[in-house]
Amino acid sequence: MERRAFRLNGFLVLLVLLLLAAVAALVSLQVGGITWIIVFALVATGFTVVNPNEAKVVQFFGRYIGTVTDAGFQWVLPLSTKSRVTLRVRNFETAKLKVNDADGNPVEIAAVVVYRVTDAAKAKFSVDDYENYVAIQSEAAVRHLATTHPYDSHEADRTSLRDGAEVATELTTELRERTELAGIEVLEARITHLAYAPEIAQAMLVRQQAGQVVAARARIVEGAVGMVQLALDRLAAEGVVDLDEERKAQMVSNLLVVLCGDRATQPVVNTGSLYA
Repeated sequence: MERRAFRLNGFLVLLVLLLLAAVAALVSLQVGGITWIIVFALVATGFTVVNPNEAKVVQFFGRYIGTVTDAGFQWVLPLSTKSRVTLRVRNFETAKLKVNDADGNPVEIAAVVVYRVTDAAKAKFSVDDYENYVAIQSEAAVRHLATTHPYDSHEADRTSLRDGAEVATELTTELRERTELAGIEVLEARITHLAYAPEIAQAMLVRQQAGQVVAARARIVEGAVGMVQLALDRLAAEGVVDLDEERKAQMVSNLLVVLCGDRATQPVVNTGSLYA
């Protein structure tokens, strides 16, 4: 949609106007002098200043005739309107949104979005206010992301909101699709705040702690079984003691209690009966 507007170097046009004004000053006829003044005033309406990383969208009586992106003092079609659109990289942080994740748990989430205008004409004419458009679409994308992923997941094939890189890539891709029609390029979108809602934060903390305890216990049991198997194999290989099945079962039970217990064990020494 964007196209390059016709433009000339503003200093060159100004120099020509000054020369023409000097010639007009030498004209003795009053009518000729007034004509040159009118011409000078009309031509002067085409001057504009374009700053670095800025674009001027040029319209001639409502018709789009092009965009000027070259920085400096420029001259375009007279009697045209020049609208400023910044091309600088911009960023903003969304408000903390309260939404339900994929598991139905209320969470608070916010994200930072980095973007820039790549098509000044689309940014000017496709939407009413491209800054407000990006802000609203960003909040919508963050809400959609939160509802399609759980806050936390222990499944290997399920992405959670805590998987920073994968979630950031997904959010950036969705925002690029949403803002493309407005001439916006989203450079990066990343979650900056993620937490359970206050009303369930304590309960979810207990749940997380319980999950960690279960995971730790599973790891301890796995290691304990390996150690018991190693002990039995070493005793049998070196012939230290010959254990029948019943004594093996008792030994396994005692070793598992010692290895899997969460408290220090108190050994009991069997010295036999005091009375025959």
